[in-house]
Amino acid sequence: MRTFLKWAGNKQRMVARITALLPKGQRLIEPFVGSGALFLNSDYPAYLLADSNGDLIDLYCRLQAEGNDFIDFCRTLFVAENNTPDAFYGLRATFNGTEDARLKSALFLYLNRHGYNGLCRYNASGGFNVPFGRYKKPYFPQAEMEAFWEKSQTARFCQQNFATTMQAAQPGDVIYCDPPYVPLSSTAHFTSYSAGGFGFDQQLALAAAAREAASRGVPVLISNHATPEIEEAYAGASFERFQVQRYISADANNRNAVGELLALFHP
Repeated sequence: MRTFLKWAGNKQRMVARITALLPKGQRLIEPFVGSGALFLNSDYPAYLLADSNGDLIDLYCRLQAEGNDFIDFCRTLFVAENNTPDAFYGLRATFNGTEDARLKSALFLYLNRHGYNGLCRYNASGGFNVPFGRYKKPYFPQAEMEAFWEKSQTARFCQQNFATTMQAAQPGDVIYCDPPYVPLSSTAHFTSYSAGGFGFDQQLALAAAAREAASRGVPVLISNHATPEIEEAYAGASFERFQVQRYISADANNRNAVGELLALFHP
């Protein structure tokens, strides 16, 4: 099952590897749900799906509640006259200024599919600032939205930070964390998809939260770049290291395989 949103760090290509390591449980908790690739391609009785990005969670809640009516509403934005720079920047301004929650959620999908490289980025004032993507005919993900809607009936969505989400875990739960990755270079920052970024202090806090949850009987699996700093931060966990092809770079010649790891904190 494919995600209906484009997303930096989408785990679509890693789902089989992740699910092979995830223990069984009654509920999967994702503090960084992102585009929901693992949610869509895993089989737990229930889900707690959280993210700090309120626009993302609002979209998921709207789709969960309205289903096909909301999908039809979103489709009205995917017309040729809206696939121009002027239309895009006008609708982006509407998104940043509207108080109409339903329209804002539909526009979030529009911006995701029409914006540059599927990025989700905000300025210091909280305004969405991704430029126009110049796609010939942006894809409207109707089938993917329908599948998400059906699957979402087993889920609860929350806008909250990872610490709050992980503290809610109880024995029988399983946690998968897909945080903004530690950068591999000074120019490789993809941490501003929500206000505040995600620095190394937060990486260390996440590792501490994983150990705390494991001490309460909740297994935690975290994905990240396989750097010496991250491996030290995750000391005590079981590691699986591998290479993954990166597709987020705008330069096709710079989309190289990079080292990643999955760190499992056992109860």
